Amino acid sequence: MATDQSSDVKFEIGHVLFIDIVGYSRLLITEQRDQIQKLKAIVRGTEQFRLAEAEGKLLRLPTGDGGALVFRTSPEAPVLCAMEISKALKSHPELHIRMGIHSGPVNEISDLNEQANLAGAGINIAHRVMDCADAGHIFLSQHVAEDLAEYERWRPFLHDIGTFEVKHGARLSITNLYSDDVGNPNLPSKLQAAKRHRAHVRWAAVAVGLLVVAALAAAVFFFLRKAPARSLATAGEKSIAVLPFENLSEEKANAFFAEGVQDEILTHLARIADLKVISRTSVMQYKSGAPRNLREIGQQLGVGHVVEGSVQRAANKIRVNAQLIDARTDAHLWAQTYDRDLADVFAIQSEIAKAIADQLQAKLSPNEKKAIEQPPTTDLAAFDLYSRARSLLLTAGFSATSEPDERKAIELLDDAVKHDPSFFDAYCQLAYAHEIAYAVRGYDHTPARLALAEAAVQAAAQLRPDAAETHLARAQYLYYGLRDYAGALAELEIARRALPNDPRLFELTGYILRRRGQQEEGLRNLERAVELDPRNFYTLQQIALSYQFLGRYAEAIAALDRASAIMPDNVETQANSGLWYMCWKGDTRRLRQTIDAILAQGSGAIVSAADIWFFCALAERDPAAAERALVALGDNQCWNEGAIILSHSFGEGLLARMTKDETRARTAFEVARARQEKLVQAQPDYGPPLCVLGLIDAALGRKDLALDEGRRAIALTPVEKDVNNGSRVLQYFAITAAWAGEKELALQQLEAGLRAPQASVMLSYGALKLLPVWDALRGDPRFEKIVASLAPKEKQ
Repeated sequence: MATDQSSDVKFEIGHVLFIDIVGYSRLLITEQRDQIQKLKAIVRGTEQFRLAEAEGKLLRLPTGDGGALVFRTSPEAPVLCAMEISKALKSHPELHIRMGIHSGPVNEISDLNEQANLAGAGINIAHRVMDCADAGHIFLSQHVAEDLAEYERWRPFLHDIGTFEVKHGARLSITNLYSDDVGNPNLPSKLQAAKRHRAHVRWAAVAVGLLVVAALAAAVFFFLRKAPARSLATAGEKSIAVLPFENLSEEKANAFFAEGVQDEILTHLARIADLKVISRTSVMQYKSGAPRNLREIGQQLGVGHVVEGSVQRAANKIRVNAQLIDARTDAHLWAQTYDRDLADVFAIQSEIAKAIADQLQAKLSPNEKKAIEQPPTTDLAAFDLYSRARSLLLTAGFSATSEPDERKAIELLDDAVKHDPSFFDAYCQLAYAHEIAYAVRGYDHTPARLALAEAAVQAAAQLRPDAAETHLARAQYLYYGLRDYAGALAELEIARRALPNDPRLFELTGYILRRRGQQEEGLRNLERAVELDPRNFYTLQQIALSYQFLGRYAEAIAALDRASAIMPDNVETQANSGLWYMCWKGDTRRLRQTIDAILAQGSGAIVSAADIWFFCALAERDPAAAERALVALGDNQCWNEGAIILSHSFGEGLLARMTKDETRARTAFEVARARQEKLVQAQPDYGPPLCVLGLIDAALGRKDLALDEGRRAIALTPVEKDVNNGSRVLQYFAITAAWAGEKELALQQLEAGLRAPQASVMLSYGALKLLPVWDALRGDPRFEKIVASLAPKEKQ
């Protein structure tokens, strides 16, 4: 009798990494056991393994000589894991490992022994892909390679090596993933054997006179051999990066002028829709005057061409040299030296941009040609001031000195528009700088500052009402100034019509969505911005911050490591990586080592990371180090988390409170209060400064006033309207309540703060475990239970 059956098999898409030990069967049993244990330790030690396991999104299929890992996170996860394994294997030359990766259907089943097992095409194909490899190879299926090739950062690693015949006569297209640090660039033995076999067949055919067939075989063979690697070989013919120009002037102050010339040429080229142009933020780390490997730079940026140059300024004369180079071959395609009067610098910039566009055979619309020919200003002094301001704003980042740098940039831009009231770009930058002061840093969240930002936007709109940059400036003002998310997104859509691939639009969209509570979607937009602007140090920092906001410290640190790879000398990024590790693990050793390494560079090196040094010293209960950090800070803030800014005097009070020096603590907090009260009076409807005033009053024993200020700060900053600041005032109110002696309220606020949509460093496991700000709650079983619940889970 026929049985009516319905399938209960549920397939999911899994991202599979298959791993095995080459030559395993030839090893002694003791050697096999030793190598398996070493491989397990390496695999379990990778960040991707730990992250996926912690999220419950990892399945494991052990085999005798290796195993498969099925990630249910992203297609990149098995690739990143394989790269981590490959790097770790450099310390284990006795291990000969090959790896294969595929994304496809996977399902969990029970085998004949009623043991959990995995099956599906995802597993089978990953195994077959791996089976084509030799030791050291990381092979990808065509499906995985095509997914990765959508992202520019992966393209330099992808090398198409052709098609293999595998089990049951199936054919697989294989991509070899390698770089200088990971993988194996050599052709696998199976492909070499196939080539020898095809060569033998071809010459046999010639011997019997089948010349036509032989010719066809040779053509196919040649095609397979020449299958291009998806790296510089396929970089766009119309893609370009303008590298920093060298300043050859005797006056080193003219370095800003050279940067301005480079920036303007880049801006001109970016206006041409037919060209892909890498932004200044991605190219600024390739310092002029230092040796450059142009092929490597081209691979890192995903471009086929680079522009190099130099600027020499003397009295009223200028010499600009520029050259266009094919980054794939190092061939010089065009070069020109311009010796002109200084006043002709703007014409030179336009001529260089047009010459490069012509060499790349880019199509220019009449509007694009007009835009390139239009100088940014006719006033050299204004251009100089603008160039200096741009550099300051681009390098502010996570630095403890960001406030003075930004204030200086505003001063320079004010002078620039005084010199030339029709300087459109300067007004756009000026509006942005005021918005940073008003909302991003929040150190001047006053109506007067907002009015200055609005005036700059209006000035830009009067000069070029229909320009895409005007719509971008309006979007920034609506977001930063008014928190009008819908209005800002609408302006961005208008700007996108003329700037479809401008990373700034995706970046701002990411910030808007993040502040609106759409954290994952905001993160995707920031990642898209980095795809278009692959070496943008600041955006990578913001991606790291997004992961920190989600409480995903491992991924936050990995993103900071990406940023550090671009600017390895940036001490703020190094220090933040150590800080976040401390927050995640409750262990200061990594941060302490980073701080010591920075201090070893000289007394001035630590200044921009002195706030993190102070944080570390408090966590380690080291008063001497905390005193040194305060000295290094100068007048800069001792700590900030978004718009929660704690002054230098507040830091003195914290240190005195830790050492039980009540007299010094009161004096320091009184000084901090006087300053903070002025900030609150200047911006009475802004929650974060009021929240800090509540902290200070709690430290001074003004319990009722402190609690009232904290509650009013929360009322002024609803999470529903502003996830960033709303989460912060809610979270820091827990400290206010604790310092005010309201333990029950403090514990309630702490739990509410941990449920807030955005995670806080101050409420992280490491901060709760180590920082003296939480000592008022320490020892309470409920507090200790909360701290224990946040501890990173140990691997079983």
